[in-house]
Amino acid sequence: MAVSRSLKTRAKVVVERLRAQYPGTPKQLCALRHDNPFELLVATILSAQTTDERVNLVTPGLFSAYPDADALAHASPTRLEELIRSTGFFRSKARSLLGASQALVERFGGEVPSSMEDLVTLPGVGRKTANVVLSVAFGAPGFAVDTHVGRLSRRLGFTASSDPEVVERDVEALVPPEEWGALSLRLILHGRAVCRARKPRCETCELSDVCPSAHLFEPSLPAIR
Repeated sequence: MAVSRSLKTRAKVVVERLRAQYPGTPKQLCALRHDNPFELLVATILSAQTTDERVNLVTPGLFSAYPDADALAHASPTRLEELIRSTGFFRSKARSLLGASQALVERFGGEVPSSMEDLVTLPGVGRKTANVVLSVAFGAPGFAVDTHVGRLSRRLGFTASSDPEVVERDVEALVPPEEWGALSLRLILHGRAVCRARKPRCETCELSDVCPSAHLFEPSLPAIR
């Protein structure tokens, strides 16, 4: 392990290597299928505590029934809950979707706002969801912190915090704003494929020589057949 680099230099190397490994814009890297900012907002709210794959199974029917904020704002709570039931926590998610859609209609003309300050005033929308919408739908700087992003940021030594807002600030201080959105999504992809929670694959990781946590975990061994 050779991690004798400054923190900003290490961050630059991580950004460059992950860009090469997972190429694309934030919109291309985002696994949630959507055609506009409203659909992305809805899908991101639904993605809490479930998989992107599950959300992508639910949203076609949901968007067919409620194609815009005005339609969703007037949805029957019971019908909405049934449409999103398989994503889990469907009652609270339905309340968030109804509240957010009503707020969009009442305060933003039915359009999704493009600022953090406005987005976080919507029911069910915190900084993570807002940053996804900013970076993916609007191409603006936004570093979304989920469990994968937090875990990898700590392992890479970018932060010592488990508070998502602190992680966000710490990483943003190391990386240029134009890289925030894509880096967040690349960390998610890397966390799923390589830097897993229980058994990270340090032996095959492109970042092992710049990661202070490399090889501190039990190596992943092939299954015995």
